[in-house]
Amino acid sequence: MGTAETGAAAWKSDLALALLAALLAFAINAWAGLGQLTDAGGDNDNLLRLVEVRDLLAGQGWFDLHQYRMGLEGGFVMHWSRLVDAPIAAIALAASALTGSRPLGEDVAQVMWPALLFWSTLFFTARAARSFGGGGAVLPAILIGAAGYYFIGIYDPGALDHHNAQLMLTMASLALLLEAPSRRWAALLSGLCAALTLAVGMETVPYVAIIGVCVALLFVADPGGERAIARNFGLGFAGVAALVFAVTVPPSAWGVAQCDAFSVAQFVIAAIAGVGLAAIASVEPAAGSWPRRLGSLALLGVVLGVVVAVLFPQCLSAPYASLDPRLKELWLDHIDEAQSLLALLVRDPARVAARYATPLVAIVLMARHLRRGGWRRQDSLVAALLVVAFAVGAWQVRGTTFSIAFAVVPLSTWIAKWRARAEASSSLGVALRLAAVWLVSINPVWTGVAAAASVAFEKGKAVADGGASDRTCQKKASFAPLGGMADTTVLTISNLGAPVLAYSGHRVFAGPYHRNVAGNLLALDAFLGSADDARAIVEAHRVGLVAICPGNIETLILTRKAPQGFLAGLLRGSVPDWLEPVSETKGSPIELYRVKQAG
Repeated sequence: MGTAETGAAAWKSDLALALLAALLAFAINAWAGLGQLTDAGGDNDNLLRLVEVRDLLAGQGWFDLHQYRMGLEGGFVMHWSRLVDAPIAAIALAASALTGSRPLGEDVAQVMWPALLFWSTLFFTARAARSFGGGGAVLPAILIGAAGYYFIGIYDPGALDHHNAQLMLTMASLALLLEAPSRRWAALLSGLCAALTLAVGMETVPYVAIIGVCVALLFVADPGGERAIARNFGLGFAGVAALVFAVTVPPSAWGVAQCDAFSVAQFVIAAIAGVGLAAIASVEPAAGSWPRRLGSLALLGVVLGVVVAVLFPQCLSAPYASLDPRLKELWLDHIDEAQSLLALLVRDPARVAARYATPLVAIVLMARHLRRGGWRRQDSLVAALLVVAFAVGAWQVRGTTFSIAFAVVPLSTWIAKWRARAEASSSLGVALRLAAVWLVSINPVWTGVAAAASVAFEKGKAVADGGASDRTCQKKASFAPLGGMADTTVLTISNLGAPVLAYSGHRVFAGPYHRNVAGNLLALDAFLGSADDARAIVEAHRVGLVAICPGNIETLILTRKAPQGFLAGLLRGSVPDWLEPVSETKGSPIELYRVKQAG
């Protein structure tokens, strides 16, 4: 009874501390005016998610993931999951009913959803730190975790993209797995969270895979302590994968494999992996000795490999291997979150510290611990996820969001140890070391160092305009003239695609999404070609407006690619006779041109 009461008290304490940190973050955002709601900062995904939620609330079918206002006529099918749309829509609907205002309801959802995810991610981070480093690691985990998550920005108001939900679910899966030896239900819930994060998006495949491998190998090494954990994790993983498949994939598409979204391919693999692991852990002949356990799991791995190679071979290729070369050159190669560590070292070395420093420190700590001996199951789980996340981050910088989060667990334990030493000693040296440990563990400190270094490295370069002029067209106010015009098709660059949809009733061709190949290529053909080429496209697709943002980086890329093209001509003031400048937008961040009607 005493242990149960202590566990419940710790659970409540962790929840309260996480809530306190989340409320502080909310207060800071509110004090700053919740500016993210009117300045998306160039994040198309947050805006398009809002559009997707609006479409769902307006009656678009649950299984219908078309974005009808983007791409060629008829739109294209998005690869996102309704699992994220549903809670946002529910909050917006409830808030709209309570306030009597749909716009206010949307604002409430845009603030509340990321805040709830921030709170829950911090809670699971604290739980993971407690299981890993004891009660003394909880407060450091809350502090450095909150600071890191806040400055990463994926929990800002308006952050409706799915990465924050994926990080929360992955951290929950880790925390529950760390608690599994003392809580019977934890492994089942860990498998549930692993399946959900996979269903939300394929970015977390490496983390889900390594969690599953760790569960299997721990079962091989310690069947007495890990057998029930492996069985329950496998059942939870397979069961939720089946439920998600039934709930989010229409029966008409049950036989269609999609490599970039949850489909029959992911369901079959998850079902075989989960049921196979549970069966091996449950059947005595397979679980009797370590060679049998290892052999059975190896056979399961072979079966999974054969299934993928035979049934879903297309999913073995690189994610963007089939992307049109022009889109790769003019779009993918310039996506900030898709850059590699090597690319950052060349293009933006100062930013490397902000994204890779704390995970690297955490990896060094784990390596030192391994060398000293006393390795535990907790160490295996945390180290495996941390190393894999760092490797993913080295491939694409977006992976550093997860490595920064996983690094909090060993770093908070490191701080807890030095806090204990400082409490036991009045030595100035120990106090200074504790301060140093705190500093190197807080990711925003490295962000500040990186910012200072960036200023030092780029003294001769123009400083980005942080004022009200919005040269890169990221603020809602810049789209007001467009929103006040009759709905039509707008020819614009892909970076403006989602904002146009979110801030107006117009439709667009281009948007930074890999499935929108035809629409993006059509926009490129228009902007890179001659004015006559653009006119042919405009007339064929009934375009009513052309919108340009001279200060946007995509505009600069396209004009450098085709200095004599249609877009470059507009920037020079060469307006063809079939276009009429909208005079009130001259000199504005977004300049509009109305297509003259024939005759």
